Amino acid sequence: MFTLSPMLRRLLYAFTFEAGAIALSTLLLSVLSSGPAEDSLVVSILVTVVALIWNLVFNRGFEAIEHRFRLTRTLALRALHALGFEGGLFLFTVPLYMGFYGVSLTEAIAMETALLVCFLVYTFLFTWGFDRLFARQGIAARS
Repeated sequence: MFTLSPMLRRLLYAFTFEAGAIALSTLLLSVLSSGPAEDSLVVSILVTVVALIWNLVFNRGFEAIEHRFRLTRTLALRALHALGFEGGLFLFTVPLYMGFYGVSLTEAIAMETALLVCFLVYTFLFTWGFDRLFARQGIAARS
């Protein structure tokens, strides 16, 4: 297990998470839009920029709450983390899909819902694995 400074840990988490997210979302958006992967790559990169900023802000707040209330990273807390992150991202991405793909609000919500289901699993698994590899300073990660 490796220990990093809190800021380096957050940056490493965000960048590695988003690299996987670009690949996954490009594939999914290409299928959902029935369009070429090149178009979906552009949307994926835009969503990644939004998600990266949201990731840094959200995780900073999440870790502050963990520290203040001395919370342990249980399965329930990790599920709450994934739901909170994806719920916030949902509010940012639906308008992006509407503008880029020219779809209705309902269609954009359906696209984001499909992505959300995939990313709930991805977020949970990625974060669990990241916690196992990179301990928070002064706190051993728990299984």
